Amino acid sequence: MTIKPGQSIRAFYLIFIIVGIQVGVGILGVPRYIFAVAHQDAWVSIIIAFAYMLIVTWAMFIILNKYENADIFGIQVDIFGRWIGKLLGTIYLLFFMVEFLSVLLNYIEIVQVFIFPTITTFIMGLLLLLLVIYSVQGGIRVVVGTVFIFSLLSPWIFLLLYDPISRMEVTHFFPMFDASFTELLKGARSTIYTFLGLEIIFVIYPFIDNKKDAKLPSYIGISISALLVLSTTIISLGYFSPNDFNLITWPVLSLFKSVSFSFMERFDYFIIAEWMMVTIPTMVLLMWMITHGAKRLYAIPENTTLYVVSILSLIVCTVLNRDFEIRKVSDIVNVMGFWIVFIYPLLLLPIVLFKKRRQKTKGSTK
Repeated sequence: MTIKPGQSIRAFYLIFIIVGIQVGVGILGVPRYIFAVAHQDAWVSIIIAFAYMLIVTWAMFIILNKYENADIFGIQVDIFGRWIGKLLGTIYLLFFMVEFLSVLLNYIEIVQVFIFPTITTFIMGLLLLLLVIYSVQGGIRVVVGTVFIFSLLSPWIFLLLYDPISRMEVTHFFPMFDASFTELLKGARSTIYTFLGLEIIFVIYPFIDNKKDAKLPSYIGISISALLVLSTTIISLGYFSPNDFNLITWPVLSLFKSVSFSFMERFDYFIIAEWMMVTIPTMVLLMWMITHGAKRLYAIPENTTLYVVSILSLIVCTVLNRDFEIRKVSDIVNVMGFWIVFIYPLLLLPIVLFKKRRQKTKGSTK
């Protein structure tokens, strides 16, 4: 894969890219889903998920390093042939689309529930999509620049959790290590929606200038994402009682309700508005992967894909505006993400190694 001059990025930005795509709307509700299966040992499940992410990332880099400058779309064509490779690439593309739609739907729902119950899904979706279109139109460097700037403007939000931290109950963590290993694994699987985004390494790798230095920033980005999820989950476990988790849809968002200032009565309103800076990087990166993937597979111009997918997303999010429908989309993303992001790379690794070894053996024989 040939990269045009001026389109490459430094490996350092992988830190912000991975954090930007992983830390979105998923982190707001993930403590509830982990607690439902692992209970007070939910934090252990996150550590297990973190360790597994490192293994998957390690497998991704081994696959990518076997090629000079290829992404997942080119690798699959090389391994499985043109037709099967394009079919698998199309599955990736559909997954990116559903994932993008899920993020869009979830953030709109949060805004409607907490701030503007009367605002239409069409208007809210249009505003968000215009921001995404504006960023993605500029190409990979503008996309990464947007993610970088938004990543610098949003971390202060988590510092406001000082109030719920001061009210945590240590007794909520006992008895410790009470969950079975099966329950801990189920809890780790509950983090899938939140930790989706690793697949971007498979797509953005050819654009990285100093590829030899790409591993460390990727591991750092994953570590930051896991630390944020772990921290918010521990705070939620200590702040909310077990019964509270059954009543709260977005525990992390509810934590900010305890934060108050004399000049602002409902500070959680401000947090939801500010959370757009956390959500936009996720949407921008997903949309870029969609446009880039369509160009790689079918030679469709990126702007054409951008406008078509944006219009379709706006139509779909206007139709699917009920809670159970949004949950259904999220469930589909969960299932697809489990196999595509967390299982498939480990299955692809031995196939790539076998083919490369076979090609090397044939070359040496000749």
